[in-house]
Amino acid sequence: MSEKEKVIAMLDSVPDYKMGYVLAYVQGITADEEADDAFCQQMVENYENDPDPEKSRGYPLEDCKREWGLA
Repeated sequence: MSEKEKVIAMLDSVPDYKMGYVLAYVQGITADEEADDAFCQQMVENYENDPDPEKSRGYPLEDCKREWGLA
């Protein structure tokens, strides 16, 4: 039995409430890597071309925790 056949056979034992997890995983591993890379590249270019002078400002973790009520 091939690995594909094993996976298909195992699907019968997956409860309906877990099928969403299986679907999300399979969609993720079959996603178009080129489209994903292009999306990420566009995000980088958008950031690099953003004229906001504050875009590179850093924020100390402790300040963020205080602001978010986690300190």
